[in-house]
Amino acid sequence: MTLNTDKIRQDFPIIARKKLIYFDSACNSLRPKQVIEAMNSYYENFPACAGRSAHKLGQLATEAYALARNKVAKFINAKSNEIIFTRNTTEGINLIAKCLDFKQNDIVLTIDKEHNSNLLPWQQLEKEKGVKHEICFSKPDGSFNIESFKKQLDKKVKLVSMVHTSNLDGTTIPAEEIIKLAHKNGSLVLLDAAQSIPHKKIDVKKLDVDFLAFSGHKMLGPSGMGILYGKFDLLKELKPFMVGGDTVRNTTYDTSDFLPPPEKFEAGLQNYAGAIGLAAACDYLDEIGLENIEKHETELNKIITEGISSIPGLHILGPKQAELRSGIISFVIDGLDMHYIAQLLDKTANIAVRSGQHCVHSWFNAHKLPGSIRASVYLYNTKEEAKIFIETLKKIAELR
Repeated sequence: MTLNTDKIRQDFPIIARKKLIYFDSACNSLRPKQVIEAMNSYYENFPACAGRSAHKLGQLATEAYALARNKVAKFINAKSNEIIFTRNTTEGINLIAKCLDFKQNDIVLTIDKEHNSNLLPWQQLEKEKGVKHEICFSKPDGSFNIESFKKQLDKKVKLVSMVHTSNLDGTTIPAEEIIKLAHKNGSLVLLDAAQSIPHKKIDVKKLDVDFLAFSGHKMLGPSGMGILYGKFDLLKELKPFMVGGDTVRNTTYDTSDFLPPPEKFEAGLQNYAGAIGLAAACDYLDEIGLENIEKHETELNKIITEGISSIPGLHILGPKQAELRSGIISFVIDGLDMHYIAQLLDKTANIAVRSGQHCVHSWFNAHKLPGSIRASVYLYNTKEEAKIFIETLKKIAELR
């Protein structure tokens, strides 16, 4: 099905108001009015504590919060007690790093294009507990090296923690095959789904993934709202992350009786409006259809890739085939500063892109690159915008 982008764009007032071409959704997506209205409804109609107060407003908050958890669970085909509300993907990954029972000389295996959020926790764990962090390096074109992965997967690998879709070049790892191999080896798998969950349908049961972390702000939802999914039997075995109110059934001055997951990981007053907004984003994406969104983004990527490939000195990061890079086009132009290009796109055509190292400093340093320009498209972008971007970039490239 072809997306009705004209209708979709009406749900995003900022696009028309700012006459904006927003190609920075890999960093932070725009929000539709349905999400904003859902969050405002909490603040306007029942701004109370969920699970604590017995009055009417408290009951409404409790019901809305529980419904939000159920909707997010359904979105990825999980059970509601397997959904932990976090602030973002980063917190979800840190929770696993802090709470999983790692021993000295256990190995955590990642790839070479990890966001800092899936690199720094393992570097810290290496310093604190002697857990080893090993890297599975990609092929020269940026695609996953399954043969290297098989060789590195020995019995000491406690956890395979990998970015599902790279925010650097848009490549997606073969998660299902990786998970099967890891489980056969006795290893657990955590997927960083921050860049995949907004763009493709993910079924955690079908994947058989052990843990999955993602953020609301990249999938039309609110900032400061994320999810950690975990198989319930595994969550039960994890130590608490932060402790405090709502994590326990009862306490004395000397003892505490912790609640089961997910409550034991959700200390203190929660972001109720954020959870409600994230649920509204799930509803919105389900209505549009993630399969349709993925197809639309690939079409736009093909147009842009074909249009900019002839620019002298331009190099696309990752595979040359657009269909292997999701909705991301990351590139450099010889002789032109990346930030200068981004600023000119913004000033001359109101095109918003990202310039820099995209929180993947390790990869850029290893490849001796200062960074790249990253254009990332989403469901509200159009073919006309793609063509404007191409023509504007061609003019900028002539400044070399």
